[in-house]
Amino acid sequence: MAENASGSEGLLFLTDEQLRKGIEAMFFAYRGFTADPDRILEGMDYGRAHHRAIHFINRSPGLTVSNLLTMLGVTKQSLNRVLRTLFDDGLVEARVGKTDKRERRLHLTEKGAALERALSDAQRARMRAAYRAAGPQAVQGFRTVLEAMMDPEMRRQYLGLREDAP
Repeated sequence: MAENASGSEGLLFLTDEQLRKGIEAMFFAYRGFTADPDRILEGMDYGRAHHRAIHFINRSPGLTVSNLLTMLGVTKQSLNRVLRTLFDDGLVEARVGKTDKRERRLHLTEKGAALERALSDAQRARMRAAYRAAGPQAVQGFRTVLEAMMDPEMRRQYLGLREDAP
C-alpha cells in the first residue's frame, strides 16, 4: 500500500526503527522537560508528584481531592502523603465545599502560587524554545500525537481541562 507524504494511508514511515527513535526521543525529552523543575524541587525535598499536584491545583482552583486523585492516577495513600507535606509547608490549603460540606476543595496559597510559577516558568521557557524551533505545523502534530497516545479516560480529562482554559 503506497503512502503519500501528507496522508495517513499506508504509514510506511512507521518502521520499528522510526518507532524506536520516537520512543527514545520521548524518554530524553521527558528528562529535559522535568530537569528544571526537579532542580527547583530538590532543595525542598519535593518530587514530581508534588509538582503535578501543585500544577493541577493551580490549573483548577477548588479542585476536590477525589478529582485530583483521579487526575493523577495515584493511590489515595500516596496523594495523602503529598498533600500533607504541601499543607504543612503552607503551599496548599483545603476549604470546605460550599454545597457539600464533606468536600475538601484545594487551593494554592500565595507561597504555593509562587512555587508553581517558578516551576511552570522553567517548563514554559523550554517548551516555547522547542515550539519556536519546530514551527506551528510540528506543534499541532506533536499535540495530536500526544493526545492519540492517551488512554480514553485520560484524553477525556485532558480535553475537559482544555475546555476550562481561560
